[in-house]
Amino acid sequence: MTFRHLQIFITVCDKLNMTAAAESLFLSQPAVSQAISELEKHFGVRLFERLSKKLYLTKAGNNLLYYARHITQMNSQAEKEMRLINKRNFIRIGASVTIGAYILPKLILKFKELNSETTVEVIEDNTAKIESLILRDQLDLALVEGETTSPDLIRKSFMEDELVLICGVHHRFATMTSVNPHELETEPFIVREKESWTRKKFEEVMAEKDLSWHASWTCNNVDSIKMAVAEGLGVSVISKFAVINDACSGQLCYKEIDGLHFNRHFKMIYHKDKYLTSTMQRFIKLSYAQN
Repeated sequence: MTFRHLQIFITVCDKLNMTAAAESLFLSQPAVSQAISELEKHFGVRLFERLSKKLYLTKAGNNLLYYARHITQMNSQAEKEMRLINKRNFIRIGASVTIGAYILPKLILKFKELNSETTVEVIEDNTAKIESLILRDQLDLALVEGETTSPDLIRKSFMEDELVLICGVHHRFATMTSVNPHELETEPFIVREKESWTRKKFEEVMAEKDLSWHASWTCNNVDSIKMAVAEGLGVSVISKFAVINDACSGQLCYKEIDGLHFNRHFKMIYHKDKYLTSTMQRFIKLSYAQN
C-alpha cells in the first residue's frame, strides 16, 4: 500500500464511480480499478460492493476512509509546515572569535536588511570547535580564521586579513612611523592562547624571520588584550579589523613592521555533502561581496 493508493481510494469514495474518479485523477479507469483491487488484497477485505454497476462503500471501506482522510490531512499539514519553515529561511552560522566580534555583526545586519524574514542563529567559538559543530550538522555554514583539518569540509577564502602590531598611545612605538623587527625582541607580548590561529600565525612568521619574543600575558579574548596593551603592559599582534575603531578613537596605535607581514585569509566552511538552500547561498554570496 502506498500513499497514492489512499488518494485514489478517497477519490473513488467521493465519486462512487471508477470512471469519474479516473477522470478526476487524470488516470485510466483500469488503473483506478487496479489500485482499489490492490488495496482490497492488501487488507484482505472488500472495500466496495458492486451492485447493478453502482459502488457502495462497505463497513470496512468506511473505516479505511476515516484513516485515509486523516493520513492525507496529516500529509498536507506536514507539507504546509515544511514549506513554511523554508519560507522562514532559517540558517545557523558559526564564527571563530575575531570574525564573530568584528566581521559577523555587520554582515548579519546587512543580510537581515536584505532578508527580513530570515531567522539567524549564531555560535561563536574557536575554529576547532566550530569545525566540530559543522561536521555534526549543528551549524550550516561558518566563517573561520584558523585552519581546518577534516577532508569532509569545503573551504573558500572570502576575505583577506592582516595582523598588525598594536601598542599603547604612550608606548615608545607610538611615535615611530614603522618598527624595526628586532625591536620586538625586547618587548613583552600580550598574546592569545596557544590554540588560537591568530597566535599560530604570529609564531609562524616570527620563526620564519628567526625573531625571538616572549609572552608576558596570555588571554583568550581580544578585548582583554587591547585593554592590557592600552594600559601599557605590553604590545601585541592582532587582526587589523579588531583595532581600527580603537585607533580612530585614540585609545591604541597600530604600526607597520619593516619587512614583516602577517597576512592571512578568513574562510567560509561547510560540509561537502551539505544541501545549500537558497538562504544559505544568499549568505555565501553576500559574504564574498564584503572583501
